[in-house]
Amino acid sequence: MEPISMGIAVGVATALTGLFTTFPKLYCEFQECCEDEWVKLNLTGLKMDLDNKLFGQHIAKQVVLKAVKGFFTNTNPEKPLVLSLHGWAGTGKNLISKILAENIYTNGLQSAYVHQFISTLHFPHPEYLSHYKEQLQKWIRGNVSACAKSMFIFDEMDKIHPGLIDAIKPYLEYYDNIDGVVYRKAIFIFLSNAGGERITEIALDFWHKGSKREEIQLKDLDSKLSIGVFNNKNSGFWHTSLIDCNVIDYFVPLLPLEYKHVKLCVKEELVARGYEADEEIITAVADEMTYFPENEKIYSDKGCKTVATKVDFYL
Repeated sequence: MEPISMGIAVGVATALTGLFTTFPKLYCEFQECCEDEWVKLNLTGLKMDLDNKLFGQHIAKQVVLKAVKGFFTNTNPEKPLVLSLHGWAGTGKNLISKILAENIYTNGLQSAYVHQFISTLHFPHPEYLSHYKEQLQKWIRGNVSACAKSMFIFDEMDKIHPGLIDAIKPYLEYYDNIDGVVYRKAIFIFLSNAGGERITEIALDFWHKGSKREEIQLKDLDSKLSIGVFNNKNSGFWHTSLIDCNVIDYFVPLLPLEYKHVKLCVKEELVARGYEADEEIITAVADEMTYFPENEKIYSDKGCKTVATKVDFYL
């Protein structure tokens, strides 16, 4: 670049930087920032997405919608919103976190204010537990300082090292601020397979009694789920202070999915790709899935997790 052109470019950049600094609202017109233009709950969109994309999870829909609506209605919450989603793979845990991100942040999961942690990727070595704790605290503190409305998603909580998650307990408590940083407007979401077995036992018990799936209520699962997860030595929640001190606002159970729910997942996958809802393909994919228990064969053992891959085969 010629010296004159370089000088003009630098001058323009400097001018724009000064302009955006002087008028931050103008900056938010062009770049993501922690303001309502970019971070705001779309309640109508959230309800619609939960209704149209999350199948067989009446309890999770009710709890998530109520929890998030209440949290955003309160302009001065006493603590961060903390949700813990539990259920077997493919039941909708990651889907819920995706739907939440997309209906709160304009950029969805790609937002600079949405942070995802995968235990086997970010915290793989137990011998570095102390280092991970310190690193995690710094990461959360730094990101909440940048945007009070940050979202943190912790995936594979059943594989995280016990004790690690206790490091963030102070940030989930009822503190006005910690060292000048306000965490009360942040959202923390934990995803875990832990508790899936207990949830299935209760769902199966209802089925054996001839009760409808939709008759299962949160109260039938809540305490059993939290106690079971707390005492599960293979869970990152094992004897955690997060449960012991009641900083998790809602334990959200995701029920195992039945054949009819798998068909709905296949239909949604086809429509999302721009194809017609071909009943032959829908039935063929659903029939390929394996179901349990061995005798009754009620629930899909992978939920809807492999639906997208199986749909590929028929297109």
